[in-house]
Amino acid sequence: MRLEKCWFCSSTVYPGHGIQFVRNDAKIFRFCRSKCHKNFKMKRNPRKVKWTKAYRHLRGKDMTQDSTFDFERKRNRPERYDRNVTEQTLKAIPLITKIRQERQINHIAKRQMAGKSMSRKKDAKELEQDLQMLPKKDISHYETKTKVLVSQLKTEENLMEE
Repeated sequence: MRLEKCWFCSSTVYPGHGIQFVRNDAKIFRFCRSKCHKNFKMKRNPRKVKWTKAYRHLRGKDMTQDSTFDFERKRNRPERYDRNVTEQTLKAIPLITKIRQERQINHIAKRQMAGKSMSRKKDAKELEQDLQMLPKKDISHYETKTKVLVSQLKTEENLMEE
């Protein structure tokens, strides 16, 4: 059973599903659903359509440089059936999926770190500007808190640079 990739959105096209379009120069385009086929006919660029994998890869939303994706690479030469190799492959699949999920979680955490640091910077700046609006007894407490926030931001920036 051969699983193909949709030309437009890069999702999996299972046997018996989707649409094939053959251009005059004999290039075959496979689409997972009519939505992808219609967008292709409208000459839309998949890198500019937000729901495609090409867009997500281009904008850094998904992991692209991960060695576990090499296992999914399409190979055009037929493999000779070997029971041992098949057994090892089936044993390795859960391990590969576990590694991929851990890397995905780390990728998402790194992406969110930038947004958190930006919101903290904004909050610290707002606190510094509007410090005079607080009651006198709370000012000393918030001044120390802003100093701590600024030091945390600097350490986060150093971590992100590394």
